[in-house]
Amino acid sequence: NPQVRCVVVQGAGEAFCAGGDISEYPAFRFDPVQLEAFHEEEVWGGLQAMLACDVPIVASIAGTCMGAGVEIASCCDVRLAADNAKFGAPIAKLGFPMAPKEAQLVSAALGMHTARRMLLEAAVLNAHEVAAVGFMAPPVPAAQLPQLVQRTTQRIASLAPQAARLNKQTLRSLVCGEVVPSPYAYAASAEHQEGIAAFLAKRVPNFG
Repeated sequence: NPQVRCVVVQGAGEAFCAGGDISEYPAFRFDPVQLEAFHEEEVWGGLQAMLACDVPIVASIAGTCMGAGVEIASCCDVRLAADNAKFGAPIAKLGFPMAPKEAQLVSAALGMHTARRMLLEAAVLNAHEVAAVGFMAPPVPAAQLPQLVQRTTQRIASLAPQAARLNKQTLRSLVCGEVVPSPYAYAASAEHQEGIAAFLAKRVPNFG
């Protein structure tokens, strides 16, 4: 939808995402075919849809962010968090590793050392530790997170949506090694002309 300028991903309750429902695991995790389908189709299918989204995605992280929660957050463009957030992927305690594509995603977002700590030590890190490695913006008190998310999304929404989509395509191409087709096709677009005209006229641009 071209009218959508920004998407916010947040938890429905006190946690951003506590991870998978372990009570469901015996039904499929002990069979290689079912396990592969779960990770390669269900889990990766959802993550890939986020990665392929051309609209900026903001993560609003409060409380627990574990396992799949770290993966979901890794798909977001801007990550904002409350100082009560906790991050980890202690699945080694459950006897299994992170799936390859998911591990690549998380290590790229968190950095290899932090990903190794989470996976090999089952380390659970606080919001300040995770912010220090560049995964997200500095955390704020939980009561201030909604206001920070609102300010951020309003700022993103006030900018040129075409530029946001093209930037996301370019950044995605840098990760995937793909070439962006016709990267300068926006030259005569209304948004491009409006942005330049507004700057020269010293007025606020109107991007619709």
